Amino acid sequence: MQSYVTSFVVAAVAAAVLTPFARRLAFHFNIVSTPGGRHIHGQVIPRLGGLAIFGAAMVTIIGTVVFGPVGALFDAAEEWRGLGLLVGSTVMFSLGAVDDFKSVRALHKLMVQILAAAIAWSFGFRIDVIDLPLLGTFSMGVFSLPITVFWIVGIINAVNLIDGLDGLAAGVVFFAGVTNFVVAYLQGTTFVAVVMATVAGAVLGFLFFNFNPARIFMGDSGSYFLGFVLAVCSIAGPLQKASAAVSIAVPIVALGVPIIDTLLAMVRRFLERRPIFSPDRGHIHHRLLDMGITHRRAVLIIYGVTVALCIGAIAIAFGRNWEVGAAVLGVSALLFGLIRFIGYFEYLAVAARQKKRINSRHVEWLRRVIMQLPAQFDRRTDEAGVFEVMEWLAREARFDSLELLKGEQRVRHWVGADYEDMAKRDLTTTAVSVLGPGSGLELVAAWRSEYGDVPPQMDIMLQLVTDVLGTALQRVGSPLVPVASTPEPAAPDSFVAPSLKPAAR
Repeated sequence: MQSYVTSFVVAAVAAAVLTPFARRLAFHFNIVSTPGGRHIHGQVIPRLGGLAIFGAAMVTIIGTVVFGPVGALFDAAEEWRGLGLLVGSTVMFSLGAVDDFKSVRALHKLMVQILAAAIAWSFGFRIDVIDLPLLGTFSMGVFSLPITVFWIVGIINAVNLIDGLDGLAAGVVFFAGVTNFVVAYLQGTTFVAVVMATVAGAVLGFLFFNFNPARIFMGDSGSYFLGFVLAVCSIAGPLQKASAAVSIAVPIVALGVPIIDTLLAMVRRFLERRPIFSPDRGHIHHRLLDMGITHRRAVLIIYGVTVALCIGAIAIAFGRNWEVGAAVLGVSALLFGLIRFIGYFEYLAVAARQKKRINSRHVEWLRRVIMQLPAQFDRRTDEAGVFEVMEWLAREARFDSLELLKGEQRVRHWVGADYEDMAKRDLTTTAVSVLGPGSGLELVAAWRSEYGDVPPQMDIMLQLVTDVLGTALQRVGSPLVPVASTPEPAAPDSFVAPSLKPAAR
């Protein structure tokens, strides 16, 4: 046990020493993450923390094996796997470092990840059998290679996807690493125990600089390396002993949050008809932030869920049949509760409906009349005439109501053919569009919706309505809309926005 503690402490100190060096190096080579887009940080942050984690872990592992007493306990098979771990993790760290410095295409990254997974398989990190709790043992046979590659590549990308908040990925990896260490130590799997103790120490040393507010990110170099090490070590210990009661369920449970987040991301992008590897802001941590939870509390919530899952994984590893069953039920309930808490079921239901609602009735009604608006407005010469067109629009598009607001004051109100007392409507959906800069006006549309959400097509068309309305009010000299300044003459090659007026026949 003393050797494991020593490895943990040495790796933690080494990472703490190397991280400031990695931070300066990242600034020197401009390997930084800039604010904007799906990134939520407000300043430039270096993203080469993986260098400190990789360096601290590798130096400690090699030193422990060569100079420490633990190395004498390794047999030939463990030494061979250690060489495979060194080669595969170096490949993954190098890929991540190149991606941090100069973005690599998703397909090329996937090919290198498959290569690293194949290297690991050739060095003995294999899923030859799967021992499922309560179901029995299943031999993989010729499917050992593809299943092993799928597992390793999946975990690599799961850790990478969860790396979205300060300290989030590092903390999840730390708890999962501790879980793997406990299982390996109690089973007497020296190789896995040494590696997991070292990696956990390196992550903890880095976490001092990475926890909110972060001074450095681990980047893809760190997430790829850590994901690879977790993936191979989780199958090196449990599955190398035929008599072991530990199954593939143990690492799956311990890494439950990043795995679930990855699966949800794949489903979400499929429903939205986007590439599987395209980035977005729909991950679990983003959903927590969108609920109004602070950055640090969102990370602590996921930490708490991860710790509970890790406890469940240990219970699955060493519990009796009824204890394993209870742990599986508890873990399932916890993950189900997390998904419900962040509103993912509702999110997926809305995404699925929006795919089918391109021609929904209110979108279709508005689409049929929106192209007539410019011509209708052109026939009006005063503000009252413009507002008569809005009344016509409310009726023809079958809105419950259209309201023109300035702050909290109602300027105009038009009712549609389906209008009822709005106070008595339970299924009314509203959408707000801003009426030009400087006017302070908003157009609020309300209509009966059986779903309660606004289709994106409706949002776009309502903004077009407000743009045309603002132009018409300016043309008739309405005091509600400030007079636009005279535009500068357009350059010869400048882009001219197309008119909404229908083409002359």
